[in-house]
Amino acid sequence: MAAILVTGGCGFIGRHVAEELLDHGYEVRILDALIDQVHGDGDSVNPEAVDVIRGDVRDKPVVEKALDGVDGVIHLAAEVGVGQSMYEIARYVGGNDLGTAVLLEAMIGRPIRRIVVASSMSVYGEGRYRTEDGHRLELIRRRSESVRAGQWNPRGPKGEALTPVATDEEKPVDLASIYALTKYAQEKQVLIFGEAYNVEAVALRLFNVFGAGQALSNPYTGVLANFASRLANGQPPMIFEDGQQRRDFVHVRDVARAFRLALEKPNASGHVINIGSGQPYTIAQVAALLADAMGVPDLRPDIMNKARSGDIRNCFADISKARELLSFEPAHRLENSLRPFAEWVRNTGAIDRGAEMKRQLEERGLVS
Repeated sequence: MAAILVTGGCGFIGRHVAEELLDHGYEVRILDALIDQVHGDGDSVNPEAVDVIRGDVRDKPVVEKALDGVDGVIHLAAEVGVGQSMYEIARYVGGNDLGTAVLLEAMIGRPIRRIVVASSMSVYGEGRYRTEDGHRLELIRRRSESVRAGQWNPRGPKGEALTPVATDEEKPVDLASIYALTKYAQEKQVLIFGEAYNVEAVALRLFNVFGAGQALSNPYTGVLANFASRLANGQPPMIFEDGQQRRDFVHVRDVARAFRLALEKPNASGHVINIGSGQPYTIAQVAALLADAMGVPDLRPDIMNKARSGDIRNCFADISKARELLSFEPAHRLENSLRPFAEWVRNTGAIDRGAEMKRQLEERGLVS
């Protein structure tokens, strides 16, 4: 039986990863700081079979203790959220990048076979686009003055209209937020370390993860959890820009399976791999689907017509590489999974902090 350390294993994704590993015969140990913003809902219970160590991934003696006797590492511990990263910069750089560095130093000289790190689709900035004549562009970025004027869609080099297409791993990164910067640094640290120390290393770029167990009272945890908290409290979801921006939503159970496969599949070593559904949804469409699933279809979203600093317009996954290297295929589509999610929200309860998030961003000039 292989023993796996899951950092951040008491979090939303981590709990599902731990269950997936246990179900497939692994021994699981968790290292988690259990910070209030993530775990304040009290829904951080792990199976009794899991060994849980409470501690910060930046605390080297604690990390060394957690690594004793393990064969592999799944590194999920991280500060999460684009908006908050733009004003709590030291917290994000310290937790994500310094934390990863401490973990890797502590791994030197140990017989650890493989490490899988959670990266993020945010490293792409804008996703892939093509021109009307079918030419696929390498790098597109919106002009801040255009966004401030309400021109939400990026334009081509000659000012031409563009069509968003699925984003593959070959697209150059374009780091539009501090969060994206830290996630890219995490994946590069892990891959460089793996090459230098002959440790098999894999980075999974996760798209928008959803499912039961999200921290509903943390407004930075994800768009679906944020919308659900608003709807559960009789408030309309707040949508920045015009709601037509497109994202990819992948169920947490599919993500957990992807992490297990990334531990197991020999050909995955050394690769960066997208983990998403491969299906684009507009944010307004998602808000309407969730309101219907929660039984409040008349709670139409509040379209802000304002943009957050660090946000991008469109990005959804090309998962061809995940299919090839991991034999990964999403099993839980968004439109078929919202009713169970809504039922969990109703049973859990949620504190709506969306207005507080908006106020914090506006006070710092990060909404325009």
